This record gives sequence, C-alpha cells and structure tokens, in this order.
Amino acid sequence: MKVFRTFGIALLALLICAGIASSQEPFTAGTWTTIKNTPPSAVAHAMMLTDGSVLINSFFFSTHTDTWYRLIPDSTGSYINGTWVTAGSLPSGYNPLYFGSAVLPSGQVTVIGGEYNNGDGVWTNLGAIYNPATNKWQKLAAPTGWTMVGDAQSVVLPNGHLMQANCCNTDEAILTITNGKPTWATTGTGKADWNDEEGWTLLPSGNVLTVDAYVGSYSATGTNSELYTTSTGTWATAGSTVKQLWDSSAACGGENSASYEVGPAVLRPDGTVFATGANRCAAGHTAIYNTATATWAAGPDFPAGLDIADGPASLLPDGNVLLDTSKGIFGTGVKMYEWDGTALNATAEPVNASIDSSYVGDMVILPTGQVLYTDFSSTVQIYTPAGTYQAAWQPKITSVKATLTHGSTNNVIRGTQLNGLSLGAAYGDDNQSATNWPIVRITDSTGTVVYCKSHTFSTMGVATGSTVVSAQFDIPSTIATGTASLVVVANGIPSAAKTVTIN
Repeated sequence: MKVFRTFGIALLALLICAGIASSQEPFTAGTWTTIKNTPPSAVAHAMMLTDGSVLINSFFFSTHTDTWYRLIPDSTGSYINGTWVTAGSLPSGYNPLYFGSAVLPSGQVTVIGGEYNNGDGVWTNLGAIYNPATNKWQKLAAPTGWTMVGDAQSVVLPNGHLMQANCCNTDEAILTITNGKPTWATTGTGKADWNDEEGWTLLPSGNVLTVDAYVGSYSATGTNSELYTTSTGTWATAGSTVKQLWDSSAACGGENSASYEVGPAVLRPDGTVFATGANRCAAGHTAIYNTATATWAAGPDFPAGLDIADGPASLLPDGNVLLDTSKGIFGTGVKMYEWDGTALNATAEPVNASIDSSYVGDMVILPTGQVLYTDFSSTVQIYTPAGTYQAAWQPKITSVKATLTHGSTNNVIRGTQLNGLSLGAAYGDDNQSATNWPIVRITDSTGTVVYCKSHTFSTMGVATGSTVVSAQFDIPSTIATGTASLVVVANGIPSAAKTVTIN
C-alpha cells in the first residue's frame, strides 16, 4: 500500500525549474539555533500546548515505554534557553510513530493510531489522551469497529470537536468528550478515495480541504482534491490541482513503485493554500488553492529533483511558508525554502540537513514567532525568520479585566482573530501541530515572562475576521503582583499589549 520508511528510520536512530526566482523584494534568510539544553533522548513529534510549553515524544524505534517531555521557556520567554520536564508515559504497550494528534479546547491532547507501534508496522488503533493538569495519560479507544487508525490525519473543527480519519479506508469519526467520557460519531460520507497519505487543511469557511492520493482506488494519474463541509458532514470535489501532487506508479512506470505520498498544505494570511507534492519521477510540483474563488492554479516546481514526500511546513509570522524538501522518496539531503506567495526562496538549513530526509522533520510555531524543528535526533533547533507580521494580522483584545488575581482561574478574554489565520504548521498525515488558538502571555512587574494556561475557546476556527471570539485563562500563583503587560499570541503573532494589574 505504501513505501515503508523502516530502513531510514532505523539508520537515523543509530546515527542518533520554474518559479524559483528572486521575490520582488530582496529575500533575507532566517537563522537556525540549537537549543541550549539537550533533551533527555532523541525526540520526534512536537505540539504546542495552551500553557506555552511544547509537548514532544521520545524517539526509540523499538519496544519500550514511550516517555514524553515538555520544553518550558525560561523567564525571558526564550525556548532556546528552555528546560525539559517529563510529561508522563503512554499506556503500556502503546509506543506509536506517525499518528493522529490534536490539542483540544480543554487544553488536553489526543494521540491516536500509529503507522508503527513498538517499531513494527501495524497501523495500530490504540490511542491515549493527555491531561496537562495531572501530567498523566489515559487510554482513548478508537471508534467502534475500527481495527486500524495508523498514520491517519486529524483536525479540530471550529466547533471544538476532533475529526479523526481511518488510514485504510474512507471512514472518519468525530470525538465528543462529556464529563470525561469520550464518544465517537460517524461522519464524512462521499469520500472519493482512502484517507491514507492525505493531509487536512482547515479553511476560513470552517470546511476542510484535502488533496487526493488515490490510495485504495488506484489511478495512474489524478489531480482531484476534496472539500469536507462541516455543516453537512459530507465530502465533494474541490477541483483539479492542475499538476499531480501525489507520487504514482505512472511517474515511474510501474504500479509497485507507487508510494502515494503527498506533501504538506498550508493556509496563508492572503487566503491561499500552498500545497506541495512528492511526484518523484517528475518535477516536485506545487499547487495553490484560492479560498475566495475556490479554484486551483499551478505553483512553481521545486528544483533539482526536490519534493516533500512526507515532511513538514510551517507558516511564518510574515506570511511566508517554511518548507522542508529532499530528493525523491525518502532520499537524504534536506534543502529548506520559504514560499513568499511569488517565489520559492532558498534559506538556511538545519545542522543535520546532509543526513536528514524531509520525512524525519517536524515543525511547530512558537509564541515567539520562531519555529521549533525536530528530526528524530537529540539535536533540537529553532528557526528565526527574518520577516515580521503585518498589523492587520495581529489578534486584537477587546476586553479583559484590568485587575487580575494571581492563582485565579477561568479569567475571560475577548477579541478578534484570537485564533490566528491558519492551523500554522502542517505535515499531512502522520503528524499534526496546529496552533490555531490563543496563548496568553504576561510580562509581570519584575520583567518575568509568564505563560497562562488558556482553554475553553469559543471557536477553533481560523481567520475569523471581525467576529469577536473568547477564551478563558488561568494565572499561575507564582506570578509577581503589580503592574503587568498582557498579550494574546496566535500562530506566533502577538496582539498589542494591554496594561493590567496583578492583584
């Protein structure tokens, strides 16, 4: 059904041109910095939590108890100088690699499925849910009748409910948690092909876009995309991507060589989705979806045989998309680019670029506007982009109490664009690292940067425009009293500061 990455993964565990042109303004590359404190082990998938910490799983491609960690920023808000704490272990026997994951409006985290479990390719249906308040994991059962989940994709819909795919057919289900009890409901009628290898991009409409990979309904060529309408729970075509993005046997001349891989697709502030491809025996194609007109246009090809056959991309605060490419299907030699809406600009490469393939990379946007990058090693790096955001993209606080009590919970904050303009980072299937919710950051009277746990979001949509949305946040009891400055951050972009008094 797909090409296994077992050899490359094991090796890494042991070891640890059209459209390519200058943009209208001179491009300045970002910089990479290795974090000061090495994690306790090699690490893989990273997710931003609502309290400002980063949740990351350990990477051991073998049977073991899977330990998770949290990276905590220092008192200045720096993740480069952050420290590591343990974040519990998954239930016994569950040690997945490549799985569905999401941060819920409660601040809890779901992990379900896995292409591998304990180093074996089994497309498991096991799952777990993490509660940051207790620092513990508990089992999360798959939907009834699902014998597999595998590396299938997930997304939190605007109403706050998780939609999870089954990798190996056309099934999807929606998770509801009531009084701590999870239940699943079937959704997603009309899907044209299997979910396997496809990624989901949440649009400003609240609907979900995917590029078909044709797994389970083999086609020599194909450029179809699909749109899930949230209000009806149904799929329909979203038109042709113009260029084929998925890797098919037609590209190489033999059905057994098909990997069906596609690359990540990222929504940008201008309302376009930049979708990348993995067609290894042709140029590495890209395509651009215009959410205003619901139409596709061909994008530029990656140069020199590069593509993204599984791999990360991340929106940057300036609207560019950081892209992790490599040659062919799982070939080594990473090259990084920024897509600025006009051109692909080569940028700086991470320290392990020469031995990495795109599929080992993982990205998540930090509240600082930087991007945290992992690659199955214990070398964690942070990319600092050169550009900055436009004022129109900032979250705007419309109401928050002028006096806030240290140690208090459920403080209400309201404003516009608090959820950001995009899910943020993307990988497709295998990994999800969304940041489309507000993070509350306070600089207290001593100058210490304090992150508050945010939760109970009124929406999990993106690009909500002038609609006033809300969230609640809890203030740590360790914060200093006195005059303080409060901002809301979404997708790495901060609001204007509000002066508050910590009582």
